[in-house]
Amino acid sequence: MRELFEGAVKFKEEDYLNHKELYENLKQEQNPHTLFISCVDSRVVPNLITNTLPGDLFVIRNVGNIVPPYKEDSNIRSGYLATTSAIEYALIILNIKNIIICGHSNCGACSAIYESKQQLSSTPYVQKWLELLNPVKQRVEELKPNSISKRVWLTEQINIEYQLENLITYPFVEEKFDSGELNIYGWYYIIETGEILNYNMIKREFRPIQNKYQK
Repeated sequence: MRELFEGAVKFKEEDYLNHKELYENLKQEQNPHTLFISCVDSRVVPNLITNTLPGDLFVIRNVGNIVPPYKEDSNIRSGYLATTSAIEYALIILNIKNIIICGHSNCGACSAIYESKQQLSSTPYVQKWLELLNPVKQRVEELKPNSISKRVWLTEQINIEYQLENLITYPFVEEKFDSGELNIYGWYYIIETGEILNYNMIKREFRPIQNKYQK
């Protein structure tokens, strides 16, 4: 904890002063341009990997960068409200124009779905949450990967595809996306190389993000 306390002092004395005007402008309201949905993994730092400043990103983080599928109003109280309410707030209240779902390499959630219930018995909440990834597991198993490393690679990327599909099940997301008011992206971040792959929703493939901006 000592490092964290020292870091807080350093932030106030150095980093804050470098962006003092920005923070003063942010005191009344926020106006982020992008909703960034990522895993809670400590190695994934949204503002760092996007080179953005405070106020640019509205961030949702959960185990496995999961977007729960949409539920009708009659079932709203049984939904996963922490994530879904943040998506709703981002689009309806903040009128955000971009959404990025960012998965990553060596994802613990994507590995855990192949563990037995007994192995996950000490973490019942995690176990329940990861049930949302059962369709991802089924898709991967249908492809019959011939190694664990290939299975992991496929799972992490198919998970991003699946969460994009879930995102579009929300009527207010679909409406904005279809009208051109909203851009949606899927990213795959490779921790050990710093490379980010962008998912092409038409060609259904991941390609490295180059120097020139690409959709």
